Amino acid sequence: MKKWTMLLVTTLLVALTLSACGGKKESGGQPAASNAGGSAPAASEGKLYIPIVSKGFQHQFWQAVKSGAEKAAAELGVEITFEGPETEAQVDKQIEMLQAALDKKPAAIGFAALDSQASVPYLEQAQAAGIPVVAFDSGVESQIPVTTAATNNAAASALAAKKMAQLIGDEGEIAMIVHDQTSRTGVDRRDGFKKEIEANHPNIKIVDIQYGGGDHLKSTDLAKAIIQAHPKLKGIFGANEGSAIGVFNAVTELGLEGKITVIGFDSGKQQIEAIKAGKMAGAITQNPVGIGYETVKAAVAAVKGEKVEPIIDTGFFWYDQTNLDNEEIKAALYE
Repeated sequence: MKKWTMLLVTTLLVALTLSACGGKKESGGQPAASNAGGSAPAASEGKLYIPIVSKGFQHQFWQAVKSGAEKAAAELGVEITFEGPETEAQVDKQIEMLQAALDKKPAAIGFAALDSQASVPYLEQAQAAGIPVVAFDSGVESQIPVTTAATNNAAASALAAKKMAQLIGDEGEIAMIVHDQTSRTGVDRRDGFKKEIEANHPNIKIVDIQYGGGDHLKSTDLAKAIIQAHPKLKGIFGANEGSAIGVFNAVTELGLEGKITVIGFDSGKQQIEAIKAGKMAGAITQNPVGIGYETVKAAVAAVKGEKVEPIIDTGFFWYDQTNLDNEEIKAALYE
């Protein structure tokens, strides 16, 4: 009886031991890593974490910014995330993303504000927590960001206005479709274009300015309404990718190609193809890859206590049929 009891005990002990060992599979003699519970993978342990909260994802521009940010992150050995709302009209959604990013207690944060004022209380939270903020693409109504990596949008749209004036003989009626009147880019592009026309082109009249939220469908409808209300219209400026495509679509659908001059901002495949075909006069392109790259680079420098310039001008270019193949221009375009 003792033998059988001892044998049973031994068997149970062996089974328990095997069960305990079987909970972790081994590869090359090492236990497999586990990421249960949502903790960061072992490969990212010890890296600086920098969330990048963008204005959106729907335009190719933001994908180009993302690629630049990822390039800098890889070079500098930091971990980033890149996100934005579905459309550039979703200010509340972006604020939720900003709050969620701050809740993760990052080393620093990159932020492109849809509303230059609504985000300020959250940036104050970041400042109180010692989290450096790098603004990109759009600034905010605050001194909290350590820097802003962006295009000089006022100067860029002033150049678009000069080109428009040249193309329409420096006289006539024109209009504007702008993505919004709350972000720094929307305000600066609107005002830069408007001020150049008003100050230096007295024979040109801006008859309407509408806001399409960067949505090409809404911008198309707005542009059609403007054209129908102003039959003498000679040109329309679209202040971002979605706005410009909307204007182009409206002109095309109304059969007015060649009669209304279309000038855009940003690039993207549709704009590039329209310019190649001579259906859109030209556009201003930013340097989106550079914006993303400089944002992450500045964030890392700020975390390390290094000096960061208060403004990082990432540059802009005018492009049209004549210079699309120039290497400098090709490097700044994105499809």
